Amino acid sequence: MGHRHRTALLGLVALLLALPAATPAAAAPADAGSRLAHTAVEFTSADGTRLHGELVAPQGASGAPGLAMIAGAGPVAMDELRPAAEAYAAHGVPTLIWDKRTAGYSTLSRDYDRLADDALAAVQLLHSRPEIDPNRVGLWGLSEGAWVATLAAGRTSEVSFVVTAGAVGLSPARQQAWAYGEFLRHAGIGGSLAPTMQSTLIRELSAAGLFPEADYDPVPAWERLRLPVLAEWGTLDREAVPAESERIVRDALDRAGNRHYTIRNVPDVRHNLRRSFADGFDRPSQLPDDYADFESRWITGLAAGLPPVSVDAAPAQEHASRPLAPLGWYESPWLQAASAVVCLLGFVGHLSVGAVRRLRRRPAPVGVPRPARWAALTGTFAVVGTPLYLLFMAITAAALPGPVLLGRPVVWSVLQLASVATVVALALTVAAAVRSHPANGSRVRLGLLALSGAVFVPWALYWGLLRP
Repeated sequence: MGHRHRTALLGLVALLLALPAATPAAAAPADAGSRLAHTAVEFTSADGTRLHGELVAPQGASGAPGLAMIAGAGPVAMDELRPAAEAYAAHGVPTLIWDKRTAGYSTLSRDYDRLADDALAAVQLLHSRPEIDPNRVGLWGLSEGAWVATLAAGRTSEVSFVVTAGAVGLSPARQQAWAYGEFLRHAGIGGSLAPTMQSTLIRELSAAGLFPEADYDPVPAWERLRLPVLAEWGTLDREAVPAESERIVRDALDRAGNRHYTIRNVPDVRHNLRRSFADGFDRPSQLPDDYADFESRWITGLAAGLPPVSVDAAPAQEHASRPLAPLGWYESPWLQAASAVVCLLGFVGHLSVGAVRRLRRRPAPVGVPRPARWAALTGTFAVVGTPLYLLFMAITAAALPGPVLLGRPVVWSVLQLASVATVVALALTVAAAVRSHPANGSRVRLGLLALSGAVFVPWALYWGLLRP
């Protein structure tokens, strides 16, 4: 073998030997999962609710910093947080996860103070564990969990630090309205559906009590935090109004006199700091390769001294959020519901009378124009279909609008066409009735249909069905 070849071979061997040394010191080993202990635990919240959880820790851990993980919105089971907890534990931070309570928490009912009690009970459990240094116990909160984490941390001295992911500095209603706009624009949707969802629907749901904690103000909780805080947002966050939230959180911490916070933007991850393959508008579960690396080093570094203030440049946010105006008297949820009922009584009543007549094989009444039946059919479809579609869009956070054609979801276009057809058919019906002078029975039936139509027009305008 020539000298040149030997030199090349030796260089290749040296490079291969050097590769492990080039691995970042804080990165988790590839087989870290096999060296983690998963311990089932139970703890009791302040109201007596028994919570079931799991402590994920390195085998043989003792005196390590501990983390209690608070999930985002929804009935989240601990399985959803387990990959994140394992990532932190693999980096030397034992992490507690638990199934979110079902008592007092649902789509229509929740209390952040009660969830904060759950978090404090988790903190007390960590204080009692031999794996944990009780002087280094912190809270981690995602999205809604960030609201809970800041509430809980401000009520106790047993929390040493707070880590948040995708924290929102605005009210839940305003934040959700902004997120609707982001997802609708991403889907190429314009027209009346966007303002209907971002303003009309959000305000109606809030006023009707169908959007729990809609007006919660997270700022006072941030203003009580003087302990070290690591607040993170993904650069692909399409839900947390990131630029505004970052500024609101930073200003609140400054007012609190906090001199030990770190504000960080995590590149190429979405709202929950997980990977994205669609610019932040998808919801994959994969963690980035370096997940919990920086965070764990920040947590373990607190033992050596409190960090100074560090702030990344504000994350990108193309569109600003807008305040939600209070409802006018005519926008009352009860008045809107009553209007829909009046419409249905006239439309369905007209169809029912006609169906009964046909079943009994009676002759068609004199003076009832044919367009009346079409008005009743299309009007019933619009009044029933509109709230169903809007509620579906709300439940799915506007992420599943269905097929889009010419800048509108096909479903919404069909509802709009049905509404226009209803108005046209009603106008033809009234014109024909004026000319034909129907009999008394038919006159009553048509009068009820016309009354429903008179209510339907402003109702459909308000909900965006008769707007471009």
